[in-house]
Amino acid sequence: MKTHLAAALGSVVLTAGTLLGAPTAVGAQSAPYPSTPFDVALGASSVRGTLTWYDRSVGASGKLQAVGCNRVQFSTYGASGNELGSWSSSTQCDVTYPFNTGFPANAPGGAASVKICLSNANALKCGWYNRP
Repeated sequence: MKTHLAAALGSVVLTAGTLLGAPTAVGAQSAPYPSTPFDVALGASSVRGTLTWYDRSVGASGKLQAVGCNRVQFSTYGASGNELGSWSSSTQCDVTYPFNTGFPANAPGGAASVKICLSNANALKCGWYNRP
């Protein structure tokens, strides 16, 4: 009888130890997608915001501050330098234009970099942003 009691007690202790040491799934959250702030200026105009790097696309949210008439274009590039996708605003004149958009990066690992270009009738200014 003492043997059965000892075995039962050992089993309870082992089970309790396993449960106490096990990680809990309650409140578990996945890591957020990486993000990168961006800022490209052309004269008095600028485009500022945040890029969010997803698995097969990139999100961009921010605002275009157009002094005169400007347009912004985003292009995604793979690790080998090939263009994967793009998005462009329409021409905006003397306005603050908010945007929240996404554009494709349909390649294994997603986009390696994004080129952001701000243009007006006379000039073009671009900035490159790499995936963190």
